[in-house]
Amino acid sequence: MIKHIKNIGQAIIEKKYEIAKEVHEKRFSEIPVEERKKILAIEKEILEIRAHFIAIFGKALADFENKEHYYDVLSQWGKDTGEQIYNMGVPLDEALKDTNHYRGAIWKEIKQQAYQHDMSLDTVFEAQEILDPLLDQAVYSFSLRYVTFHKETLDNANSAFMELSVPVVPLITGVAVLPLIGNIDTQRAQLIMEEALLQANKLKLNKLFIDLSGVAIVDTMVADRIFMVISALKLLGVHTILTGIRPEIAQTITQIGINFSHVEIKANLQQAIEEMKTLV
Repeated sequence: MIKHIKNIGQAIIEKKYEIAKEVHEKRFSEIPVEERKKILAIEKEILEIRAHFIAIFGKALADFENKEHYYDVLSQWGKDTGEQIYNMGVPLDEALKDTNHYRGAIWKEIKQQAYQHDMSLDTVFEAQEILDPLLDQAVYSFSLRYVTFHKETLDNANSAFMELSVPVVPLITGVAVLPLIGNIDTQRAQLIMEEALLQANKLKLNKLFIDLSGVAIVDTMVADRIFMVISALKLLGVHTILTGIRPEIAQTITQIGINFSHVEIKANLQQAIEEMKTLV
């Protein structure tokens, strides 16, 4: 029986491109015409991925005594390929549709080998007991890496966006402006603190204007975070001036009892800069 299983494995390895092409053609026929055009550009690369994947199952059967080793091999394959397929722009649900086609194509080859060499049912079932868990392991590892990489990509994009949303813009030597736009949540407030301190040190600032004209809401949390930034900057010798508080925001601040009396405030950034010029 072991000899027959190894023969099946060797046959799968030898026919990996033939099996890969069969899987690819079946999947290609299911894809909308517009999507097919995109795949044609990377078809050769996809066929190589398919052939390599199929060969691993062949090796698992051919190297019957070390079949447990191929769980690790397929786990690594899943990690590598999950990221690769993500970078190709293939949706996860589309990629996972390949699973049944792989299973069907490999089993077709096993049946052919069984008929040709008059193999017993025990041999066929043994091959199934080896291959099915391996395929499940590959799908699990692939999906996990795809989702993890997708999350990492989103997190990196979000971080880049957040950094762009907290620009410290130099005006003259020692003076800069930090224009804030949109809502300020806890995460962004922390970034404002980090970026303000970093740039204050890097640019050797002695004065920073924080312009709030683009901030939609100033509640207790936002005010508290702004005060923390001002206090931290003060420790670095940076004087902070708030500008651009809109009338409706000022009304809200008064109603909820937030005290800005200890902070220098100017009506708008232009006024603050003009007054600064007269003092230079």
